[in-house]
Amino acid sequence: MALISHESVERVKQAADIVEVISAHTDLRRQGARYVGLCPFHDERTPSFSVEPTEKLYHCFGCGVGGDVIKFVEEKDGLNFAEAVELLADRYGVELEREQEDPRAEAKRQRRRRLEQLLDRAAAFYSSYLWESEEAGKARDYLARRGLREEGLRSFGVGYAPSAWDKLLVRGQRAGFSVEELRGVGLAQRGRSGGDYDRFRERIMFPIRDRRGRVLGFGGRAMREDQGAKYVNTAETEFFHKSQILYGVDQAKAAIAKAGRAVVVEGYTDVLALHQAGIEEAVGVMGTAITDEQVAALSGMVDEVVLALDADAAGQEAMLRAQRVAAGRRMRLRVAAMPAGEDPAEMMAVPEGAERFRALLQGAEELTAFQVGLVLSRTDGASPVERDRALGEVAPVLAGMGETAGREDLVRRVAERLDLDPAMVMGRVVAATPASGGREEQPAAPAPQRTASAVPVRRQGELTSRERRERALLAMCIAIPAEGREYLARLTESHLSPTGLQAAAWLREHPEDPASNLPHDDSELAGLIAELVIMSREEPASHEAMELNFLLLEQRRLEGEIAAAGERGDYERRAALSRERAGLVQRIAHAERPAGSV
Repeated sequence: MALISHESVERVKQAADIVEVISAHTDLRRQGARYVGLCPFHDERTPSFSVEPTEKLYHCFGCGVGGDVIKFVEEKDGLNFAEAVELLADRYGVELEREQEDPRAEAKRQRRRRLEQLLDRAAAFYSSYLWESEEAGKARDYLARRGLREEGLRSFGVGYAPSAWDKLLVRGQRAGFSVEELRGVGLAQRGRSGGDYDRFRERIMFPIRDRRGRVLGFGGRAMREDQGAKYVNTAETEFFHKSQILYGVDQAKAAIAKAGRAVVVEGYTDVLALHQAGIEEAVGVMGTAITDEQVAALSGMVDEVVLALDADAAGQEAMLRAQRVAAGRRMRLRVAAMPAGEDPAEMMAVPEGAERFRALLQGAEELTAFQVGLVLSRTDGASPVERDRALGEVAPVLAGMGETAGREDLVRRVAERLDLDPAMVMGRVVAATPASGGREEQPAAPAPQRTASAVPVRRQGELTSRERRERALLAMCIAIPAEGREYLARLTESHLSPTGLQAAAWLREHPEDPASNLPHDDSELAGLIAELVIMSREEPASHEAMELNFLLLEQRRLEGEIAAAGERGDYERRAALSRERAGLVQRIAHAERPAGSV
Protein backbone atom coordinates (compact mmCIF):
# COMPACT_ATOMS: atom_id res chain seq x y z
CA MET A 1 0.00 0.00 0.00
CA ALA A 2 1.26 3.46 -0.82
CA LEU A 3 2.68 5.48 2.03
CA ILE A 4 0.81 8.51 3.31
CA SER A 5 2.96 11.54 2.61
CA HIS A 6 4.75 13.28 5.47
CA GLU A 7 3.02 16.54 4.57
CA SER A 8 -0.39 14.85 4.87
CA VAL A 9 0.49 13.43 8.28
CA GLU A 10 1.51 16.88 9.50
CA ARG A 11 -1.72 18.40 8.17
CA VAL A 12 -3.70 15.77 10.06
CA LYS A 13 -1.83 16.51 13.27
CA GLN A 14 -2.42 20.23 12.89
CA ALA A 15 -6.12 19.79 12.11
CA ALA A 16 -6.82 17.32 14.92
CA ASP A 17 -8.00 18.64 18.28
CA ILE A 18 -6.11 16.43 20.74
CA VAL A 19 -8.17 17.69 23.68
CA GLU A 20 -11.37 16.68 21.91
CA VAL A 21 -9.94 13.28 20.94
CA ILE A 22 -8.68 12.45 24.44
CA SER A 23 -11.78 13.85 26.18
CA ALA A 24 -13.73 10.92 24.73
CA HIS A 25 -11.68 8.67 27.03
CA THR A 26 -11.14 10.78 30.16
CA ASP A 27 -12.32 14.09 31.59
CA LEU A 28 -9.80 16.90 31.13
CA ARG A 29 -9.63 20.29 32.82
CA ARG A 30 -7.50 23.26 31.88
CA GLN A 31 -4.51 24.01 34.08
CA GLY A 32 -2.60 26.95 32.68
CA ALA A 33 -1.57 26.26 29.11
CA ARG A 34 -2.21 22.52 29.33
CA TYR A 35 -4.97 20.10 30.32
CA VAL A 36 -4.82 17.49 33.06
CA GLY A 37 -6.95 14.51 34.00
CA LEU A 38 -6.95 10.90 35.15
CA CYS A 39 -4.84 8.69 32.94
CA PRO A 40 -6.93 6.57 30.53
CA PHE A 41 -4.15 3.95 30.42
CA HIS A 42 -3.91 3.01 34.11
CA ASP A 43 -5.97 3.24 37.29
CA GLU A 44 -5.27 6.29 39.42
CA ARG A 45 -7.11 8.60 41.79
CA THR A 46 -4.89 11.67 41.48
CA PRO A 47 -4.54 13.16 37.98
CA SER A 48 -1.09 12.64 36.50
CA PHE A 49 -2.08 12.75 32.83
CA SER A 50 -1.11 15.89 30.92
CA VAL A 51 -2.12 17.13 27.46
CA GLU A 52 -0.27 19.88 25.60
CA PRO A 53 -2.78 21.24 23.04
CA THR A 54 -0.37 23.37 21.00
CA GLU A 55 2.14 20.61 20.32
CA LYS A 56 -0.66 17.97 20.22
CA LEU A 57 1.12 15.82 22.82
CA TYR A 58 0.07 13.78 25.85
CA HIS A 59 2.06 12.23 28.67
CA CYS A 60 1.27 10.46 31.93
CA PHE A 61 3.72 11.24 34.70
CA GLY A 62 2.39 8.22 36.57
CA CYS A 63 2.77 5.32 34.10
CA GLY A 64 4.99 7.03 31.53
CA VAL A 65 2.93 6.57 28.35
CA GLY A 66 2.93 9.44 25.90
CA GLY A 67 3.07 10.57 22.31
CA ASP A 68 1.15 12.67 19.84
CA VAL A 69 -2.50 12.62 18.82
CA ILE A 70 -1.88 9.89 16.23
CA LYS A 71 -0.17 7.66 18.77
CA PHE A 72 -3.09 8.13 21.17
CA VAL A 73 -5.59 6.98 18.54
CA GLU A 74 -3.34 4.02 17.70
CA GLU A 75 -3.21 2.88 21.31
CA LYS A 76 -6.82 3.48 22.33
CA ASP A 77 -8.50 2.27 19.13
CA GLY A 78 -6.11 -0.60 18.44
CA LEU A 79 -5.14 0.74 15.01
CA ASN A 80 -1.87 0.84 13.13
CA PHE A 81 -0.27 4.14 12.19
CA ALA A 82 -1.87 4.46 8.73
CA GLU A 83 -5.33 3.54 10.06
CA ALA A 84 -5.03 6.13 12.85
CA VAL A 85 -4.02 8.83 10.36
CA GLU A 86 -6.92 7.91 8.07
CA LEU A 87 -9.40 7.97 10.96
CA LEU A 88 -8.27 11.45 12.04
CA ALA A 89 -8.21 12.65 8.43
CA ASP A 90 -11.83 11.54 7.97
CA ARG A 91 -12.85 13.12 11.26
CA TYR A 92 -11.22 16.50 10.59
CA GLY A 93 -11.69 16.70 6.83
CA VAL A 94 -8.07 16.38 5.69
CA GLU A 95 -7.41 15.05 2.19
CA LEU A 96 -4.56 12.55 2.28
CA GLU A 97 -1.86 12.35 -0.36
CA ARG A 98 0.09 9.17 -0.95
CA GLU A 99 3.59 8.67 -2.25
CA GLN A 100 4.54 6.27 -5.04
CA GLU A 101 0.93 5.28 -5.68
CA ASP A 102 0.56 2.17 -7.82
CA PRO A 103 -2.22 2.85 -10.39
CA ARG A 104 -3.81 -0.51 -9.59
CA ALA A 105 -3.67 0.17 -5.86
CA GLU A 106 -5.16 3.62 -6.44
CA ALA A 107 -7.99 2.11 -8.51
CA LYS A 108 -8.68 -0.47 -5.81
CA ARG A 109 -8.70 2.22 -3.11
CA GLN A 110 -11.09 4.38 -5.14
CA ARG A 111 -13.40 1.41 -5.70
CA ARG A 112 -13.43 0.62 -1.99
CA ARG A 113 -14.22 4.24 -1.15
CA ARG A 114 -17.10 4.19 -3.64
CA LEU A 115 -18.55 1.00 -2.12
CA GLU A 116 -18.19 2.51 1.36
CA GLN A 117 -20.29 5.44 0.14
CA LEU A 118 -22.90 3.00 -1.19
CA LEU A 119 -23.16 1.27 2.19
CA ASP A 120 -23.41 4.62 3.98
CA ARG A 121 -26.21 5.74 1.65
CA ALA A 122 -28.06 2.47 2.22
CA ALA A 123 -27.78 2.87 6.00
CA ALA A 124 -29.11 6.42 5.77
CA PHE A 125 -32.02 5.27 3.59
CA TYR A 126 -33.01 2.47 5.97
CA SER A 127 -32.80 4.82 8.96
CA SER A 128 -34.96 7.52 7.40
CA TYR A 129 -37.47 4.89 6.25
CA LEU A 130 -37.89 3.60 9.80
CA TRP A 131 -38.81 7.00 11.20
CA GLU A 132 -40.62 8.56 8.25
CA SER A 133 -42.65 5.81 6.53
CA GLU A 134 -46.09 4.58 7.49
CA GLU A 135 -45.09 1.01 6.57
CA ALA A 136 -42.43 0.96 9.32
CA GLY A 137 -44.98 1.73 12.04
CA LYS A 138 -45.09 -1.92 13.11
CA ALA A 139 -41.29 -1.92 13.45
CA ARG A 140 -41.38 1.24 15.59
CA ASP A 141 -44.03 -0.38 17.79
CA TYR A 142 -41.96 -3.57 18.17
CA LEU A 143 -38.84 -1.63 19.17
CA ALA A 144 -40.84 0.44 21.67
CA ARG A 145 -42.25 -2.76 23.21
CA ARG A 146 -38.67 -3.96 23.68
CA GLY A 147 -38.09 -0.83 25.73
CA LEU A 148 -35.73 0.74 23.17
CA ARG A 149 -35.94 4.52 22.93
CA GLU A 150 -35.67 6.56 19.75
CA GLU A 151 -32.53 8.43 20.83
CA GLY A 152 -30.50 5.24 21.17
CA LEU A 153 -31.92 3.70 18.00
CA ARG A 154 -31.00 6.79 16.00
CA SER A 155 -27.52 6.83 17.54
CA PHE A 156 -26.90 3.28 16.26
CA GLY A 157 -28.55 4.07 12.91
CA VAL A 158 -31.23 1.38 13.25
CA GLY A 159 -33.55 1.38 10.23
CA TYR A 160 -36.16 -0.52 8.28
CA ALA A 161 -36.06 -2.19 4.85
CA PRO A 162 -39.31 -1.71 2.88
CA SER A 163 -41.31 -4.71 1.70
CA ALA A 164 -41.02 -3.78 -2.00
CA TRP A 165 -38.80 -6.12 -3.99
CA ASP A 166 -36.49 -3.55 -5.52
CA LYS A 167 -36.83 -0.22 -3.73
CA LEU A 168 -33.19 0.00 -2.65
CA LEU A 169 -31.99 -1.48 -5.94
CA VAL A 170 -33.77 1.24 -7.94
CA ARG A 171 -32.58 4.03 -5.63
CA GLY A 172 -29.03 2.78 -5.84
CA GLN A 173 -29.04 2.71 -9.63
CA ARG A 174 -30.55 6.19 -9.77
CA ALA A 175 -27.67 7.38 -7.57
CA GLY A 176 -25.20 6.04 -10.14
CA PHE A 177 -24.29 2.66 -8.63
CA SER A 178 -24.34 -0.46 -10.76
CA VAL A 179 -26.20 -3.69 -10.00
CA GLU A 180 -22.79 -5.40 -9.69
CA GLU A 181 -21.77 -2.90 -7.01
CA LEU A 182 -25.03 -3.45 -5.10
CA ARG A 183 -24.46 -7.20 -5.27
CA GLY A 184 -20.83 -6.74 -4.25
CA VAL A 185 -21.74 -5.22 -0.87
CA GLY A 186 -24.60 -7.65 -0.22
CA LEU A 187 -27.53 -5.28 -0.82
CA ALA A 188 -28.91 -7.04 -3.90
CA GLN A 189 -29.00 -10.63 -5.11
CA ARG A 190 -29.91 -12.43 -8.31
CA GLY A 191 -33.24 -14.25 -8.56
CA ARG A 192 -33.61 -17.89 -9.67
CA SER A 193 -35.28 -16.87 -12.92
CA GLY A 194 -32.96 -13.97 -13.59
CA GLY A 195 -33.12 -10.37 -12.56
CA ASP A 196 -32.07 -8.86 -9.25
CA TYR A 197 -33.92 -7.82 -6.11
CA ASP A 198 -33.23 -6.35 -2.66
CA ARG A 199 -31.64 -8.82 -0.23
CA PHE A 200 -33.35 -7.19 2.77
CA ARG A 201 -37.12 -6.66 2.71
CA GLU A 202 -39.60 -5.98 5.51
CA ARG A 203 -36.94 -6.22 8.18
CA ILE A 204 -35.61 -4.03 10.99
CA MET A 205 -32.09 -3.13 9.88
CA PHE A 206 -29.04 -2.92 12.12
CA PRO A 207 -25.99 -1.34 10.41
CA ILE A 208 -22.82 -3.18 11.37
CA ARG A 209 -19.79 -0.89 11.57
CA ASP A 210 -16.08 -1.22 12.23
CA ARG A 211 -14.26 0.67 14.98
CA ARG A 212 -13.96 3.69 12.71
CA GLY A 213 -17.72 3.83 12.23
CA ARG A 214 -17.66 2.66 8.60
CA VAL A 215 -20.66 0.53 7.57
CA LEU A 216 -19.53 -2.99 6.60
CA GLY A 217 -22.89 -4.71 6.31
CA PHE A 218 -26.28 -5.19 7.92
CA GLY A 219 -28.28 -7.49 10.11
CA GLY A 220 -32.01 -7.69 9.39
CA ARG A 221 -34.72 -8.93 11.79
CA ALA A 222 -37.90 -10.35 10.26
CA MET A 223 -41.25 -8.77 11.11
CA ARG A 224 -43.39 -11.81 10.19
CA GLU A 225 -43.31 -15.46 11.29
CA ASP A 226 -43.35 -16.70 7.68
CA GLN A 227 -40.30 -14.73 6.54
CA GLY A 228 -37.87 -17.56 7.07
CA ALA A 229 -34.90 -16.93 9.33
CA LYS A 230 -35.59 -14.46 12.12
CA TYR A 231 -32.24 -12.78 11.46
CA VAL A 232 -30.48 -12.46 8.10
CA ASN A 233 -27.04 -10.90 7.81
CA THR A 234 -25.11 -9.54 4.88
CA ALA A 235 -23.46 -12.39 3.00
CA GLU A 236 -19.65 -12.58 3.21
CA THR A 237 -18.14 -9.80 1.08
CA GLU A 238 -14.79 -8.09 0.82
CA PHE A 239 -16.08 -5.77 3.56
CA PHE A 240 -18.14 -8.05 5.73
CA HIS A 241 -16.69 -11.02 7.63
CA LYS A 242 -19.10 -11.76 10.45
CA SER A 243 -16.62 -13.80 12.49
CA GLN A 244 -14.25 -10.81 12.71
CA ILE A 245 -16.76 -8.08 13.61
CA LEU A 246 -18.28 -6.97 16.90
CA TYR A 247 -21.59 -5.14 16.71
CA GLY A 248 -21.54 -1.72 18.33
CA VAL A 249 -17.76 -1.52 18.69
CA ASP A 250 -17.71 1.97 17.17
CA GLN A 251 -20.13 3.21 19.83
CA ALA A 252 -18.50 1.24 22.66
CA LYS A 253 -14.77 1.86 22.15
CA ALA A 254 -14.55 4.98 24.31
CA ALA A 255 -16.56 3.37 27.13
CA ILE A 256 -14.41 0.23 26.88
CA ALA A 257 -11.30 2.34 27.35
CA LYS A 258 -12.79 4.13 30.38
CA ALA A 259 -14.20 0.98 32.01
CA GLY A 260 -11.08 -1.08 31.32
CA ARG A 261 -13.23 -3.97 30.08
CA ALA A 262 -15.59 -5.05 27.33
CA VAL A 263 -18.92 -6.79 27.92
CA VAL A 264 -19.78 -9.26 25.14
CA VAL A 265 -23.43 -10.17 24.51
CA GLU A 266 -25.19 -12.01 21.70
CA GLY A 267 -27.73 -9.85 19.93
CA TYR A 268 -28.26 -6.42 18.44
CA THR A 269 -31.05 -5.50 20.86
CA ASP A 270 -28.93 -6.70 23.80
CA VAL A 271 -26.26 -4.16 22.87
CA LEU A 272 -28.81 -1.40 22.34
CA ALA A 273 -30.58 -2.07 25.65
CA LEU A 274 -27.33 -2.14 27.63
CA HIS A 275 -26.07 1.10 26.10
CA GLN A 276 -29.43 2.70 26.88
CA ALA A 277 -29.02 1.57 30.50
CA GLY A 278 -25.57 3.16 30.74
CA ILE A 279 -23.54 -0.04 30.25
CA GLU A 280 -21.88 1.41 27.17
CA GLU A 281 -18.90 -0.96 27.05
CA ALA A 282 -21.17 -3.66 25.57
CA VAL A 283 -20.57 -5.18 22.11
CA GLY A 284 -22.32 -8.05 20.34
CA VAL A 285 -21.30 -11.22 18.50
CA MET A 286 -24.55 -11.14 16.48
CA GLY A 287 -26.15 -14.35 17.63
CA THR A 288 -23.17 -16.68 17.27
CA ALA A 289 -20.53 -18.03 19.62
CA ILE A 290 -17.56 -15.75 20.17
CA THR A 291 -14.78 -16.41 17.66
CA ASP A 292 -11.00 -16.38 17.87
CA GLU A 293 -10.92 -13.35 15.57
CA GLN A 294 -13.26 -11.40 17.83
CA VAL A 295 -11.15 -12.22 20.89
CA ALA A 296 -8.07 -11.09 18.98
CA ALA A 297 -9.81 -7.84 18.00
CA LEU A 298 -10.72 -7.14 21.64
CA SER A 299 -7.17 -7.88 22.78
CA GLY A 300 -6.01 -4.78 20.95
CA MET A 301 -8.45 -2.67 22.96
CA VAL A 302 -8.68 -4.01 26.49
CA ASP A 303 -7.21 -6.53 28.95
CA GLU A 304 -10.46 -7.87 30.42
CA VAL A 305 -13.58 -9.22 28.72
CA VAL A 306 -16.80 -10.30 30.45
CA LEU A 307 -18.90 -12.78 28.45
CA ALA A 308 -22.67 -12.60 28.99
CA LEU A 309 -23.55 -15.36 26.50
CA ASP A 310 -25.58 -18.56 26.41
CA ALA A 311 -23.72 -21.48 27.93
CA ASP A 312 -25.07 -24.21 25.64
CA ALA A 313 -22.84 -26.90 24.13
CA ALA A 314 -21.79 -24.75 21.17
CA GLY A 315 -21.15 -21.81 23.45
CA GLN A 316 -19.02 -23.97 25.74
CA GLU A 317 -16.81 -25.10 22.86
CA ALA A 318 -16.45 -21.50 21.68
CA MET A 319 -15.52 -20.37 25.18
CA LEU A 320 -12.81 -23.04 25.32
CA ARG A 321 -11.37 -21.74 22.04
CA ALA A 322 -11.63 -18.18 23.30
CA GLN A 323 -9.74 -19.16 26.44
CA ARG A 324 -6.82 -20.48 24.38
CA VAL A 325 -6.68 -17.35 22.22
CA ALA A 326 -6.98 -15.03 25.22
CA ALA A 327 -4.24 -16.85 27.12
CA GLY A 328 -1.82 -16.18 24.27
CA ARG A 329 -2.69 -12.49 24.47
CA ARG A 330 -2.59 -12.16 28.26
CA MET A 331 -6.29 -11.31 28.32
CA ARG A 332 -8.53 -12.03 31.28
CA LEU A 333 -11.85 -13.66 30.35
CA ARG A 334 -14.73 -13.76 32.84
CA VAL A 335 -18.30 -15.00 32.55
CA ALA A 336 -21.45 -13.33 33.85
CA ALA A 337 -23.89 -16.25 34.17
CA MET A 338 -27.17 -15.18 32.59
CA PRO A 339 -30.39 -16.58 34.08
CA ALA A 340 -31.81 -19.42 31.99
CA GLY A 341 -34.10 -18.19 29.23
CA GLU A 342 -33.37 -14.50 29.82
CA ASP A 343 -31.23 -12.25 27.67
CA PRO A 344 -29.82 -8.81 28.56
CA ALA A 345 -32.44 -6.95 26.50
CA GLU A 346 -35.27 -8.69 28.37
CA MET A 347 -33.56 -7.99 31.67
CA MET A 348 -33.23 -4.28 30.85
CA ALA A 349 -36.95 -4.04 30.02
CA VAL A 350 -38.06 -4.56 33.63
CA PRO A 351 -37.51 -2.40 36.74
CA GLU A 352 -34.20 -3.04 38.49
CA GLY A 353 -32.98 -4.92 35.41
CA ALA A 354 -29.89 -2.76 34.95
CA GLU A 355 -29.03 -3.19 38.62
CA ARG A 356 -29.38 -6.97 38.34
CA PHE A 357 -27.13 -7.05 35.27
CA ARG A 358 -24.49 -4.93 36.97
CA ALA A 359 -24.54 -7.35 39.89
CA LEU A 360 -23.93 -10.21 37.44
CA LEU A 361 -20.98 -8.33 35.98
CA GLN A 362 -19.62 -7.65 39.46
CA GLY A 363 -19.85 -11.33 40.36
CA ALA A 364 -18.51 -12.65 37.05
CA GLU A 365 -16.32 -15.74 37.42
CA GLU A 366 -13.06 -16.50 35.67
CA LEU A 367 -13.91 -18.36 32.47
CA THR A 368 -12.17 -21.59 33.47
CA ALA A 369 -13.82 -21.69 36.90
CA PHE A 370 -17.20 -21.09 35.27
CA GLN A 371 -16.69 -23.87 32.73
CA VAL A 372 -15.55 -26.34 35.35
CA GLY A 373 -18.47 -25.44 37.61
CA LEU A 374 -20.93 -25.87 34.76
CA VAL A 375 -19.63 -29.37 33.96
CA LEU A 376 -19.67 -30.43 37.62
CA SER A 377 -23.19 -29.06 38.18
CA ARG A 378 -24.65 -31.37 35.54
CA THR A 379 -22.69 -34.47 36.58
CA ASP A 380 -24.16 -37.36 38.58
CA GLY A 381 -21.35 -38.06 41.02
CA ALA A 382 -22.76 -41.50 41.85
CA SER A 383 -22.23 -42.76 38.29
CA PRO A 384 -18.69 -43.85 37.32
CA VAL A 385 -19.53 -43.25 33.66
CA GLU A 386 -20.71 -39.71 34.41
CA ARG A 387 -17.64 -38.98 36.53
CA ASP A 388 -15.33 -40.15 33.77
CA ARG A 389 -17.23 -38.07 31.22
CA ALA A 390 -16.95 -34.98 33.42
CA LEU A 391 -13.25 -35.55 33.92
CA GLY A 392 -12.82 -35.82 30.16
CA GLU A 393 -14.59 -32.47 29.70
CA VAL A 394 -12.74 -30.48 32.36
CA ALA A 395 -9.25 -31.83 31.61
CA PRO A 396 -8.70 -29.77 28.41
CA VAL A 397 -10.14 -26.70 30.14
CA LEU A 398 -7.65 -27.05 33.00
CA ALA A 399 -4.84 -27.90 30.57
CA GLY A 400 -5.44 -24.61 28.79
CA MET A 401 -4.70 -22.68 31.99
CA GLY A 402 -1.05 -23.67 32.11
CA GLU A 403 0.74 -24.27 35.41
CA THR A 404 -0.91 -21.74 37.70
CA ALA A 405 -2.11 -21.60 41.30
CA GLY A 406 -5.65 -21.21 40.00
CA ARG A 407 -5.37 -24.53 38.20
CA GLU A 408 -4.22 -26.26 41.37
CA ASP A 409 -7.32 -24.97 43.20
CA LEU A 410 -9.63 -26.18 40.42
CA VAL A 411 -7.95 -29.60 40.34
CA ARG A 412 -8.71 -30.00 44.04
CA ARG A 413 -12.29 -28.83 43.47
CA VAL A 414 -12.81 -31.38 40.68
CA ALA A 415 -11.25 -34.18 42.72
CA GLU A 416 -13.46 -33.44 45.71
CA ARG A 417 -16.66 -33.18 43.66
CA LEU A 418 -15.97 -36.41 41.71
CA ASP A 419 -14.51 -38.23 44.70
CA LEU A 420 -11.21 -38.87 42.92
CA ASP A 421 -7.56 -38.66 43.91
CA PRO A 422 -6.15 -35.22 42.92
CA ALA A 423 -3.16 -36.99 41.36
CA MET A 424 -5.51 -38.85 39.02
CA VAL A 425 -7.17 -35.59 37.98
CA MET A 426 -3.80 -33.94 37.39
CA GLY A 427 -2.71 -36.95 35.33
CA ARG A 428 -5.65 -36.45 32.98
CA VAL A 429 -4.88 -32.73 32.76
CA VAL A 430 -1.25 -33.44 31.84
CA ALA A 431 -2.38 -35.98 29.26
CA ALA A 432 -4.65 -33.33 27.71
CA THR A 433 -1.73 -30.91 27.37
CA PRO A 434 0.17 -31.20 24.04
CA ALA A 435 3.90 -31.29 24.69
CA SER A 436 7.22 -31.86 22.94
CA GLY A 437 9.52 -34.82 23.43
CA GLY A 438 8.28 -37.22 20.78
CA ARG A 439 4.64 -36.20 21.04
CA GLU A 440 2.84 -33.49 19.18
CA GLU A 441 4.55 -30.19 19.85
CA GLN A 442 2.37 -27.46 21.32
CA PRO A 443 2.28 -24.43 19.02
CA ALA A 444 3.83 -21.31 20.42
CA ALA A 445 1.34 -18.89 21.90
CA PRO A 446 0.76 -15.81 19.78
CA ALA A 447 2.85 -12.83 20.74
CA PRO A 448 1.00 -10.65 23.24
CA GLN A 449 -0.77 -7.76 21.59
CA ARG A 450 0.85 -4.59 22.82
CA THR A 451 -1.56 -2.19 24.41
CA ALA A 452 -0.78 1.21 25.75
CA SER A 453 -0.83 -0.13 29.30
CA ALA A 454 1.88 -2.63 28.34
CA VAL A 455 4.36 -0.11 26.94
CA PRO A 456 7.66 -0.71 28.79
CA VAL A 457 8.06 2.73 30.31
CA ARG A 458 9.23 3.84 33.73
CA ARG A 459 7.06 5.67 36.24
CA GLN A 460 8.45 8.90 37.65
CA GLY A 461 8.81 7.35 41.09
CA GLU A 462 10.97 4.57 39.64
CA LEU A 463 13.53 6.88 38.02
CA THR A 464 17.06 7.12 39.39
CA SER A 465 18.46 10.50 40.42
CA ARG A 466 20.59 10.50 37.27
CA GLU A 467 17.52 9.90 35.09
CA ARG A 468 15.63 12.73 36.79
CA ARG A 469 18.56 15.11 36.27
CA GLU A 470 19.07 14.14 32.64
CA ARG A 471 15.39 14.64 31.88
CA ALA A 472 15.43 18.05 33.53
CA LEU A 473 18.45 19.04 31.43
CA LEU A 474 17.04 17.65 28.19
CA ALA A 475 13.78 19.48 28.77
CA MET A 476 15.72 22.73 29.21
CA CYS A 477 17.57 21.99 25.97
CA ILE A 478 14.15 22.10 24.29
CA ALA A 479 13.10 25.26 26.15
CA ILE A 480 16.33 27.13 25.24
CA PRO A 481 17.40 25.51 21.94
CA ALA A 482 20.39 27.78 21.27
CA GLU A 483 22.13 26.79 24.51
CA GLY A 484 20.58 23.36 24.31
CA ARG A 485 22.63 22.50 21.24
CA GLU A 486 25.83 23.20 23.18
CA TYR A 487 24.85 20.92 26.05
CA LEU A 488 23.66 18.18 23.71
CA ALA A 489 27.11 18.25 22.10
CA ARG A 490 28.80 17.91 25.53
CA LEU A 491 26.67 15.01 26.74
CA THR A 492 28.15 11.54 26.18
CA GLU A 493 27.06 7.98 26.88
CA SER A 494 28.92 8.24 30.20
CA HIS A 495 26.53 11.00 31.31
CA LEU A 496 23.23 9.47 30.25
CA SER A 497 21.10 6.38 30.75
CA PRO A 498 20.23 4.29 27.68
CA THR A 499 16.84 6.03 27.32
CA GLY A 500 18.50 9.40 27.89
CA LEU A 501 20.97 8.63 25.10
CA GLN A 502 18.10 7.89 22.72
CA ALA A 503 16.32 11.10 23.66
CA ALA A 504 19.49 13.19 23.28
CA ALA A 505 20.12 11.68 19.83
CA TRP A 506 16.53 12.54 18.82
CA LEU A 507 16.94 16.14 20.04
CA ARG A 508 20.19 16.54 18.09
CA GLU A 509 18.38 15.41 14.93
CA HIS A 510 15.27 17.56 15.63
CA PRO A 511 16.65 20.63 17.46
CA GLU A 512 13.91 23.06 16.46
CA ASP A 513 10.80 20.87 16.53
CA PRO A 514 11.31 17.66 18.55
CA ALA A 515 7.57 16.95 18.73
CA SER A 516 7.30 16.71 14.95
CA ASN A 517 7.09 13.26 13.39
CA LEU A 518 7.49 11.27 16.62
CA PRO A 519 8.72 7.69 16.11
CA HIS A 520 5.55 5.61 15.96
CA ASP A 521 7.51 2.36 15.95
CA ASP A 522 9.15 3.17 19.31
CA SER A 523 6.51 3.89 21.94
CA GLU A 524 9.02 4.35 24.76
CA LEU A 525 11.01 7.00 22.90
CA ALA A 526 7.85 8.77 21.67
CA GLY A 527 6.53 8.88 25.22
CA LEU A 528 9.80 10.24 26.56
CA ILE A 529 10.01 13.00 23.94
CA ALA A 530 6.40 13.95 24.68
CA GLU A 531 7.27 14.11 28.38
CA LEU A 532 10.32 16.31 27.73
CA VAL A 533 8.36 18.73 25.52
CA ILE A 534 5.62 19.07 28.15
CA MET A 535 8.26 19.56 30.87
CA SER A 536 9.94 22.24 28.76
CA ARG A 537 6.68 24.22 28.76
CA GLU A 538 6.14 23.88 32.51
CA GLU A 539 9.54 23.92 34.23
CA PRO A 540 11.64 27.10 34.55
CA ALA A 541 14.76 27.04 32.38
CA SER A 542 17.90 29.14 32.61
CA HIS A 543 21.59 28.96 31.84
CA GLU A 544 22.34 28.49 35.56
CA ALA A 545 19.90 25.60 35.92
CA MET A 546 21.23 23.89 32.80
CA GLU A 547 24.82 24.24 33.99
CA LEU A 548 24.00 22.90 37.45
CA ASN A 549 22.22 19.83 36.07
CA PHE A 550 25.09 19.20 33.67
CA LEU A 551 27.60 19.44 36.56
CA LEU A 552 25.59 16.92 38.57
CA LEU A 553 25.62 14.51 35.62
CA GLU A 554 29.36 15.16 35.22
CA GLN A 555 29.84 14.26 38.89
CA ARG A 556 27.97 11.00 38.32
CA ARG A 557 30.22 10.27 35.32
CA LEU A 558 33.39 10.89 37.34
CA GLU A 559 32.20 8.69 40.18
CA GLY A 560 31.60 5.88 37.74
CA GLU A 561 35.08 6.23 36.26
CA ILE A 562 36.65 6.37 39.75
CA ALA A 563 34.94 3.13 40.71
CA ALA A 564 36.06 1.46 37.48
CA ALA A 565 39.68 2.58 37.96
CA GLY A 566 39.67 1.11 41.48
CA GLU A 567 38.29 -2.21 40.25
CA ARG A 568 41.10 -2.60 37.71
CA GLY A 569 43.78 -1.48 40.21
CA ASP A 570 44.70 1.75 38.40
CA TYR A 571 45.22 3.79 41.56
CA GLU A 572 47.07 6.62 39.83
CA ARG A 573 44.12 7.19 37.50
CA ARG A 574 41.72 6.93 40.44
CA ALA A 575 43.64 9.60 42.37
CA ALA A 576 43.63 11.97 39.40
CA LEU A 577 39.90 11.49 38.89
CA SER A 578 39.28 12.02 42.61
CA ARG A 579 41.07 15.37 42.48
CA GLU A 580 38.97 16.33 39.47
CA ARG A 581 35.82 15.35 41.35
CA ALA A 582 36.83 17.45 44.37
CA GLY A 583 37.10 20.52 42.16
CA LEU A 584 33.78 19.73 40.58
CA VAL A 585 32.10 19.37 43.97
CA GLN A 586 33.31 22.85 44.89
CA ARG A 587 31.86 24.27 41.68
CA ILE A 588 28.53 22.59 42.45
CA ALA A 589 28.57 23.87 46.05
CA HIS A 590 29.02 27.46 44.87
CA ALA A 591 26.48 27.23 42.10
CA GLU A 592 23.11 28.83 42.62
CA ARG A 593 20.13 26.48 42.68
CA PRO A 594 17.42 28.06 40.54
CA ALA A 595 13.84 26.84 40.76
CA GLY A 596 14.24 24.59 37.72
CA SER A 597 17.18 22.59 39.04
CA VAL A 598 16.89 19.06 40.38
